Amino acid sequence: MDPRTSAQDVMRCDLCETAVVQMHCDTCLVNLCKACVGEHFSADFSTPHKIVDFKARKSTLIYPNCVSHDVESCEMYCNECDIPVCNTCIASDQHLGHKLLKILEVLSKRKEKIMKDRTELNETIYPTYQGIACDVEERLCLLQKEYKKLSTAITKQGDIWQREINEFVNKLKSKTDEMKNKQLETLQKHFDEVKQKISDIQDEINSIDVALNSTNISEVFSILSPVDKYRKLPKKIMFSVPKFSPNKIQEDHLYNFNPGILEEHEYNLITKSESPEAGSFPPVKQLLDQPETVTTIDTGYRNLYNVACLSNEEIWTSGNGSILKLFSINQGSLLKSITAKSWTRPEGIAVTKKGDLVYTDQFDKTVNILKNEKIEEVIKLQNWVPSGLCSTYCGDLLVTMYIHNKQSKVVRYSGSTEKQTIQFDETGKPLFSFGTYDNFISENLNLDICMTNSETKEVAVVSQAGKLRFRYTGHTIAPKNQPFSPRGITTDSQSHILTADYNNHCVHIIDQDGQFLRYIDCGLSKPYGLCTDKNDYLYVAQQFEKEVKKIKYLK
Repeated sequence: MDPRTSAQDVMRCDLCETAVVQMHCDTCLVNLCKACVGEHFSADFSTPHKIVDFKARKSTLIYPNCVSHDVESCEMYCNECDIPVCNTCIASDQHLGHKLLKILEVLSKRKEKIMKDRTELNETIYPTYQGIACDVEERLCLLQKEYKKLSTAITKQGDIWQREINEFVNKLKSKTDEMKNKQLETLQKHFDEVKQKISDIQDEINSIDVALNSTNISEVFSILSPVDKYRKLPKKIMFSVPKFSPNKIQEDHLYNFNPGILEEHEYNLITKSESPEAGSFPPVKQLLDQPETVTTIDTGYRNLYNVACLSNEEIWTSGNGSILKLFSINQGSLLKSITAKSWTRPEGIAVTKKGDLVYTDQFDKTVNILKNEKIEEVIKLQNWVPSGLCSTYCGDLLVTMYIHNKQSKVVRYSGSTEKQTIQFDETGKPLFSFGTYDNFISENLNLDICMTNSETKEVAVVSQAGKLRFRYTGHTIAPKNQPFSPRGITTDSQSHILTADYNNHCVHIIDQDGQFLRYIDCGLSKPYGLCTDKNDYLYVAQQFEKEVKKIKYLK
């Protein structure tokens, strides 16, 4: 048929090249018309041709040829010799007394083993390497920014120094650039190696898929398990930027400069993680079909707003008024009451990595910490009003703050030192639209920063570097069919983001990329504050019920 006048020709016989294909030889993988079947048989009588209908092609298993007897196929397997054997081999004394199995039984077990390897590669090792690549990419970006800050500090100090030391300043910057380039080169090389590993793993998975889909048994037996090669993960390279501490000009000492270093730390597979600090991931947990309430704690507030886990046994709460209460979870009993500094209620509460309670005070615009039964002021703001806060995996504090009805932002603090401000996107537009007191914040396991805004009715999620990842505005069919009304927010070991939906009396669970997974209701009423403990139990503060519900939602 002329290809110029037809979009597609029919398949033709491989022998005569004119008749339409009707049959297929599964042994030789040759397409045949009925007239050419006999000719194909007569061309090679030594081969056991398997002729099938063309639609049933590739349905016949191809047994491996015997290594000792070329013309025979192996339908048995010698367990002691670990090789396929033919009937002639079995009749000989070579395998006398050996345990012989049907090769199809061995094939089934071998496929099962390969499938397990593929599952581990696909579900454990490959995602781990992807996580490592993201981690290294984030560190590359952060390293650039930290060195930019360092270079700016040096330049500023150089402007203060007299002209006669300008040459010395330039040498110092040159030394900094040299160290930066060396570290960037090392980290970039590490990143490229990880990406190559990811590509290699994908190739291994593709090869396994091809073998598993093939009817050629030899292809299955040719697969060598690649898992051991990739189980040993690459070293985790950490960077340390030089510390620049300017001093007054002296003859023998102009500056303090501690060189930065690159450190190596071990990565772990996603099934072996214990903490985010190790650069690893926790075991995979599935969502329960039906979440269940484990216990309920009556707090005694007129209105209950916040809850924060001190441990798996104790929770802090805050409500109307200035009293902060510590409860035993299992006993439901009040363990401690602390009065905040000002008369107004603490807007946001959190527990630091060291186990200290921190809270925001909107009346005097402070962030305070409870240490040894005493309240100490950590941060004092001027024009901005603090609202929500959380403690990060690295020990920093993330604080949401606002100027009423004007603007909002998130500031990262190390102690009382401001380290980072997140307010605008790459085009200069505000990331958080309105200034409002009802903002809650949490950090995800992948170091994303998650913030709710009850005014704009959305959850905004930005990366550690402050780049917008996505906005979540609720799911189409809410339990009470009311507009999305987010309040408290928290995360768990699976990088799920959980948000209280005040008007729909439920909690939304979304994944780390903003995809809705399910609702948790469990008879909730006006849920406000949220937190999770280390065992992934969810605690929900119900405003008017004055109760905290402990909920199990993961298997």
